[in-house]
Amino acid sequence: MWPGGPRYIQEPGLFPLSSDTAWLGEFLRFGGVKRALDLGCGGGALALQMLGRRPGLQVTGVDILPAAAERTRLNGALNGWEIETVCGDILELDRLFPAESFDLAAGNLPYYPAGSPGSPDRERDLARRESCPPGELCRAAARVLRTGGRLALVYPPERLTDLMTEMRAAGLEPKRLRLVQKREKPPCAVLLEGRKGAGPGLEIEPTLPVGEE
Repeated sequence: MWPGGPRYIQEPGLFPLSSDTAWLGEFLRFGGVKRALDLGCGGGALALQMLGRRPGLQVTGVDILPAAAERTRLNGALNGWEIETVCGDILELDRLFPAESFDLAAGNLPYYPAGSPGSPDRERDLARRESCPPGELCRAAARVLRTGGRLALVYPPERLTDLMTEMRAAGLEPKRLRLVQKREKPPCAVLLEGRKGAGPGLEIEPTLPVGEE
């Protein structure tokens, strides 16, 4: 994934590794984090970034597609890491995991609203179109995060207001924000971290500039 970093095999038919996932992996902070959850793990790209940056971290991946969960597990093994994987619906996190069992949850989840043009390929459609609206996602994540735990997401800038509103309503106070911008164009993505049980106060980090390549 980078020189000297973990190896990553892309499973044919699964949604390919995207720049969004790479930006999110770079955005994460690991202070006080012992157990992390990769939401919608796909092939495990974000989980591998977590372990590449923080060896020894206990990482769990959850995905609704059995093939994605299995590919995440295999990619972990390819690098000598054990990644626990669970096949299930993110909206039912509280049925999949004990309450307050994670310090960090993060994911590059589908963010095209339901009703937007989709794909005839089921796997690609699941990876692109939103089946977990921001409010339900934030509430589900809050139930499995400990107090002080963090939820980090990458989203389109035009949906930032919705995401921040829903985070706060779920008890995840928005604490860190970073925009991603390609050259002189408007921002193309927003990285946002909310913290469970935190007080107000938002840190806006310098914009992440990315090239066209």
